[in-house]
Amino acid sequence: MKIAIVLGAFLPVPPVMGGAVEKVWFTLAAEFVRRGHNVTLVSRALPQFPLRETIEGVKHLRVRGFDAPRSLAWLKVLDLVYSLRAKKILPQSDVIVTNTFWLPLLLRTNARGPVYVHVARYPKGQMRFYGRAARLQAPSQAVARAIMEEAPRLSDRVTVIPYPAPKSSGQEEPVPLSQRDKVMLYVGRVHPEKGVHLLVEAFAEGARTLFAEWRLMIVGPSEEKHGGGGELYLADLKRRAGEAQVEFTGPIFDQAKLEETLRSARLFVYPSLAEQGESFGLAPLEAMSHGCAVLVSDLACFHDFINDNQTGFIFDHRAETPVASLRAKLEKVSADLALLSGVADAGYRKSAEYSLPRVADQFLDDFNSITRASDGERTSR
Repeated sequence: MKIAIVLGAFLPVPPVMGGAVEKVWFTLAAEFVRRGHNVTLVSRALPQFPLRETIEGVKHLRVRGFDAPRSLAWLKVLDLVYSLRAKKILPQSDVIVTNTFWLPLLLRTNARGPVYVHVARYPKGQMRFYGRAARLQAPSQAVARAIMEEAPRLSDRVTVIPYPAPKSSGQEEPVPLSQRDKVMLYVGRVHPEKGVHLLVEAFAEGARTLFAEWRLMIVGPSEEKHGGGGELYLADLKRRAGEAQVEFTGPIFDQAKLEETLRSARLFVYPSLAEQGESFGLAPLEAMSHGCAVLVSDLACFHDFINDNQTGFIFDHRAETPVASLRAKLEKVSADLALLSGVADAGYRKSAEYSLPRVADQFLDDFNSITRASDGERTSR
């Protein structure tokens, strides 16, 4: 099967600047090739990457993209420019996967292949314009419901296939929590919508009591060009931290180093407030796959794989005082190693359901169903 994957205008592949979608499809593309398929991946060009190269059998084509702007309207303009460039080099394929806003609209026919829209974020009105797409694929049940509410007539084209848990570079089992340092960890964009300020404030309030032996690590970019909240937000976080043991490391793009960080922490905290932003929760799933206990906010997308006090912990981010809600949960779980370890073990087992081979199987089965339908349409004509 010939598979084309067109990623967005703002982050490159390989994912040297991060990005959950970029990381996922970079990994899936290589897995598809290992299964014998012909895969082309189109992504943003960077000076250090050639415009054409082959990595692990995947053909990479790159076109000039952009740094993400602050203006949503301007972002859509830049996405259009990038999508037009990508369309020019798009090869004839059996299926065309894309998460760009404009490409499903620009590919008005199936002349180059059926369009498979990967809905990486909550829809914002565009789904009703994707009537020519063969599939609208959501990574979670919550996003699938949002798509069907927005475009009821396309409900039969909506499918749910999750992200795969990032594959570990090593084969050894995770270290038990009892052998790890007392580290709480956040990995993601350092932005207000991620609720990082709630975490820092909740930790700082207990820094001299229950959290006295703990350290909080905040890993991720704060620069606006990388999706962070900017210098003022970072300065505010440091002010909230005060004298507490809070370390702001910046982003860790090296996968081996990131894995080492995840495997050395006891508790991974992801207090996102992005009600219409989070579509799945790849960061918590990755932490689970490395044996971390995870604590997340009560967003619907996390419920696909996190049950409170079973495979993870959930706090009420919609409470009147969300900092107090988070702090209470942190105090409860950090003081109970048996509870923390049991939930971490259950989360680790749950993450196995999201292995790369299992998720690749689901995508390939869905691609095949689309190509069979396309062949049937051509035959009936």
